[in-house]
Amino acid sequence: MALQETWQSPIAPGLSWYQATVGERPTYAALDGSRTADVAIIGGGYTGLQAAYHLAKAGVSVVLIEACRFGDGASGRNGGQLGTGQRWWPEEIEEKIGYERSKALFDLAEAAKRHLIDFAREHQIEIDYVPGQLNVAHKASYKRDYYENAEIAAERYGYPHISFMDEKETQERLGSKRFHCGVRDVGTGHIHPLKLLVGLARVAANAGADIFEMTKATAIRQSGGKVTIETERGVITAERALIACDAYIDGLEPVTASHIMPIRSFIGATAPLDRYPDVLPGGEAVADSRFVVRYFRKFGDGRLLFGGREAYTADNPRDISEHIRRQIAEIYPALKNIDITHAWGGSVGITMPRQPFVREVMPGVISIGGYSGHGVMLSNYCGKLYAETVLGKSGDLDLFKSLDIPAFPGGARMRAPLLFLALSWFALRDKF
Repeated sequence: MALQETWQSPIAPGLSWYQATVGERPTYAALDGSRTADVAIIGGGYTGLQAAYHLAKAGVSVVLIEACRFGDGASGRNGGQLGTGQRWWPEEIEEKIGYERSKALFDLAEAAKRHLIDFAREHQIEIDYVPGQLNVAHKASYKRDYYENAEIAAERYGYPHISFMDEKETQERLGSKRFHCGVRDVGTGHIHPLKLLVGLARVAANAGADIFEMTKATAIRQSGGKVTIETERGVITAERALIACDAYIDGLEPVTASHIMPIRSFIGATAPLDRYPDVLPGGEAVADSRFVVRYFRKFGDGRLLFGGREAYTADNPRDISEHIRRQIAEIYPALKNIDITHAWGGSVGITMPRQPFVREVMPGVISIGGYSGHGVMLSNYCGKLYAETVLGKSGDLDLFKSLDIPAFPGGARMRAPLLFLALSWFALRDKF
């Protein structure tokens, strides 16, 4: 087997279908001694690598370190869906912060979507983009909300690409009778996330960024106008730094750790569905209305990639495949015995209000993360916006900085148990 098919991420369980199909996945050297730079970046996911690329392209010296391999975290193992807007529907955000700010956040997300697609095209990164997404309701009582969402998107937010689906259309487009209604979004789509990540690392390195794998930051400090990042392989000294660790912050920086919590999410890939042409005949990705979202799509050679099993601790389920197969069978009973060829998981960074966390956590050090399951396009764009902030080109990152993102309650000791109780309660409500 090729290396990409056998490499096991040390921070996430299972071998993903993405690894098996990504093609060439180069390795990068570890840090080999102390370095100085204009900007230091901790975290080699979408956010960190986009920031590194845009800064290096502008002539800024950049050193980026990643604790494992590029793609071992959420950026290389996620559901691949771009979505539209922010994590919440714009009308829900509008109720909390008003129309003007809600519209600005929606427009920013649309810019993020265009940036991702244009970036891949410009740099010849084959991300296997497939258009279309269905957002579907698992409760009949949500019908009015979904109907109004399509109207509001077009009339108030200038987005005419969403249309309401009644029960009949929803079931035909899904090939399942499990859902009651939904909306179809033809202005978004889904991708191969690891192909994007691998291409992004290549582009950042070619632009002149010094990027290093297998180099874990053990401490970050600010003193005398300089930022120092300690690793077992050397010390990085910089004028400023970006923390882009998201769910994998651990104990590196306490402010970020108190605002971004990790939850485990799991995905299974079935054998190709050649015998089941009625399953997602239009090729759209799907996300449902549950608090514990079930997200799935037919992709690549026609197999179903299905996510939905979550865990609210760092533990990994013993058999990811069995949990995923049961959830698939709830929606597609004919697939109850389908072969699961790949099963994997990883950590997703969430915040209390499910909106991104962007904050200066110490002088000269910005932390960005907490995309709460909506990070494929937002994380890429936030990396670009960070670079533009450093270069003095744009203040758009301030839209996220201005959001009220409270810390999780309970302090360092009780934060995780309280999160487990709260999320378990919301997950229970999905059943009633």
